[in-house]
Amino acid sequence: MLAKQKKITWANRFRGFLPIVIDVETSGLEPATDALLEIAAVTLAMDDNGKLSRDKTYVYQVEPFQNARMDPKALEITGIEPFHPFRYAIPEQQALHRIFTKIQCLLAATQCQRAVLVGHNAWFDLSFIQAAVKRANLTSNPFHSFTTFDTACLAAVALGETVLARSVRRANMSFDISKAHSASYDAEKTAELFCYIVNNSFFKI
Repeated sequence: MLAKQKKITWANRFRGFLPIVIDVETSGLEPATDALLEIAAVTLAMDDNGKLSRDKTYVYQVEPFQNARMDPKALEITGIEPFHPFRYAIPEQQALHRIFTKIQCLLAATQCQRAVLVGHNAWFDLSFIQAAVKRANLTSNPFHSFTTFDTACLAAVALGETVLARSVRRANMSFDISKAHSASYDAEKTAELFCYIVNNSFFKI
């Protein structure tokens, strides 16, 4: 008699980690001095066969913290006008609280122990989140403090590319370069890339 295959769940697929895709847009490269200007979080869905797909997107425009450095080159790349009134930006504490609350609910629902940040060059996104958490004096951060799932590394192994646009196209998916450097668009494309790599990997529970 064949042994019954164990059901794949979020809790056992990634050793108790729940992948949450994050992309941030900032006013520079230094988390301690440069502002977090946009943050997008994309959740993932899993079917009965363990296949992943992009689910919901949460995105917030963020007010620069007081005396944050504004690198003109960074702002030129993103096209963000940090103090434009029609951005309808909110304080970074409020943006993080909203995202963290959603993640905590998902952790409870999936019985996962911790969220793990999925990002393209994930150290960058994680470092800005950690700096914002410290500034906001938040006592709870659902993300693992150093473990990440970096799609730049995963794509290099699986697809031979490290640039997000090239990696997505190598996976036969579309990428509109005119929409790049928008937190929501980059996070959604990173999520699709992550799902593609995971779904095409060799895995047995």
